[in-house]
Amino acid sequence: MKLLNNKVAVITGAAQGLGEALAQRLDKEGCSIVLADLNYEKVCEVAKPLKKAVACKVDVTKEAQVDAMTQLAVDTFGRIDIFVNNAGIVISSPTDEFDVNKWRLVQDVNLWGYFICAKSAVKHMLKNKNGASFIQINSKSGKKGSFRNSAYAASKFGGIGLTQSLALEHAKDNIRFNAICPGNLLNSPLWVDSLFKQYAKNQGITEEEVRQKYLDQVPMGRSCEYEDVANVMVFLASDMSSYMTGQAINVTGGQEMR
Repeated sequence: MKLLNNKVAVITGAAQGLGEALAQRLDKEGCSIVLADLNYEKVCEVAKPLKKAVACKVDVTKEAQVDAMTQLAVDTFGRIDIFVNNAGIVISSPTDEFDVNKWRLVQDVNLWGYFICAKSAVKHMLKNKNGASFIQINSKSGKKGSFRNSAYAASKFGGIGLTQSLALEHAKDNIRFNAICPGNLLNSPLWVDSLFKQYAKNQGITEEEVRQKYLDQVPMGRSCEYEDVANVMVFLASDMSSYMTGQAINVTGGQEMR
């Protein structure tokens, strides 16, 4: 049974990693999809094998580009039922060494980009007879501070506040705003190719010690996987969660319970 059959979805940050996996799951569940990413060549490759999908290049910090993306969805598929705000970046550093422009860039993409996407999507979602679902991919770092990772945590804490505020504003319109807070995706390219190196350098330990450190923090004893996040995304996008809005749902194997 396809839980999102004939729904129209937009997903940002869809060229690789978690975004690619979420786009594939939306396709599997029956969605028509607009896949957006700054890396246009790669997002086109991701879109190509999907059943009903188009790709577009977008910088989520640029309002005109985001408006073009949401208009593409409406022009191509008629409306927007689901928006998955997945685009995000991580830059970590000790406070006294953190380049201010890099700290600001994290906010620009993760928080300002979220707001710009929400603003653009809502203009179209307000026309929907059956409402809509906006899902922000947040993080456990939106619930708990992250060591030498202040920019990312600040952006994600802000994202939960924005989710709750938008949920209150648009509850009457039947546009639901919820966030997913995954744990550490230790097997993902983001961690394997980047974060293990960043954190090993910042914390003065080896990459393998970083992996074990984060595994030891999880009561269920394993990494968060793409499928764990995708399962919750489908639930929040579907009518099964029709009475839920303003929530930030932990997918952390018990690491975060607040």
